[in-house]
Amino acid sequence: MREILEGFRDKNIGKNLADRIASYDGPKISIMEVCGTHTMSIARYGIRSILPDSIRLVSGPGCPVCVTPGYYIGSSIELAGYDDVIIATFGDLMRIPFKDSCLLKEKSEGRDIRVVYSPLECINLALDNPLKKIVFLSVGFETTIPVSALLAINTLELGIKNLYLLTANKTIPEALKLLSSDKDIGIDGFIYPGHVSAVIGDMLYKEIAECYAIGGVITGFDPLDILGAIIRLIDNISARDPRVENLYSRIVKPEGNIKAINAINEVFEKCDSIWRGLGLIKGSGLMLREKYRHMDAWNLLDSSSISYDEPKGCICGEILKGKATPDECSLFGKTCTPLTPVGSCMVSSEGTCAAYQKYNI
Repeated sequence: MREILEGFRDKNIGKNLADRIASYDGPKISIMEVCGTHTMSIARYGIRSILPDSIRLVSGPGCPVCVTPGYYIGSSIELAGYDDVIIATFGDLMRIPFKDSCLLKEKSEGRDIRVVYSPLECINLALDNPLKKIVFLSVGFETTIPVSALLAINTLELGIKNLYLLTANKTIPEALKLLSSDKDIGIDGFIYPGHVSAVIGDMLYKEIAECYAIGGVITGFDPLDILGAIIRLIDNISARDPRVENLYSRIVKPEGNIKAINAINEVFEKCDSIWRGLGLIKGSGLMLREKYRHMDAWNLLDSSSISYDEPKGCICGEILKGKATPDECSLFGKTCTPLTPVGSCMVSSEGTCAAYQKYNI
C-alpha cells in the first residue's frame, strides 16, 4: 500500500507537472475544488503557491458541516434538552456555534450527547436504553448518506421503536448547478470530489457539462492527483471542451456504487433544502420516505423552526460560494480561530477557514 501511495507523491513527476502548470500563459481561468478533503490537500501540499496569476483556485461548498444551517444546530440543542433523548452525532458537529451555545457546551452542562464513529452504533444505543429516544444527527453528502440509510433499514428490520434520525443530508450535484449558473462566481471548471463520486459515479457531472458548458475532473487527494486534474482542466478549458474526465478510476467507476445508491433510494426521497451561505436549493435535500417517516426526529420537536441570523461579520456564506477567501474576513484568525470558532468553515476539519488557518495561507 505504501508503494502505491508513494507513486502518487513522486517528487520528480510532481515537479514536472508543477512546471507545466506554472508555464501556462493563457487567459485567466477559475477552477473550483468542490471537496473539503481536496481543500485540505491543496493547502497541505502548497499547490496554490505554484499557480500562475492567471489560474484562480477557489474552494466550494464541499463540506457538509460547513453548509449545515444554524437552525439545524439549534434544533439539535433543543432535542438534547429533552430528558428522554440521547443525541448521537459525528464529532465535527459538536463545536458548531449556535447563538451562545453548541453541542459540546450542552454536553458539558449535563446533556446526554454522544459522539459516534458510525451511525450503526446507534442500534446498540437504542437497545441498551429502551426508555430513551436515540436521535442520530444525520448530516452528510452522498459519502455518508448510505450508512444513514443502512441505519434506518436495520432499525426497521429489527423492530426498534426508539431510534430516530434528524436529517440534514444534501446532494452535491444540485449545489454545483446553482454555482454553475452564477455568473458572479465565473467558474470555468470543477475538481470533482473523489469520495462522493465513488458513490454517484460521473453521469450527474456530465449533465452539468452539457447544460452549463463547464467541465470537470474527478480525482484523488494526493498531490499528483490534484496537479494532474489542474493540467487536464487547463487543456480542456483552453480547447473550449467542457468534458468530464475521471483520473480516479482506481476508486471511481462510471456507474458509481450501485448498492449504496440503492440503499439511499430505498430510505430517502428528494426534497428542497437550505444550505448555509447558499440558501434554498430545490431538490438538493433528502427526507425519509413514508415507510421510514416514523423515525423522523423533526416530529419530536416542540418548535416548528428556530430563526437564526449568522454572526455579525462572518462571511462563511461568501467563502462557501467561492466569492471570498478566509483572509478577507475581518474575524479570521482573530476572534474566529479553531479554539473559538465563529463560523462553521472554521469548525469543520475540512472547512476552508480551517485549512487556511492550519497551513498559514
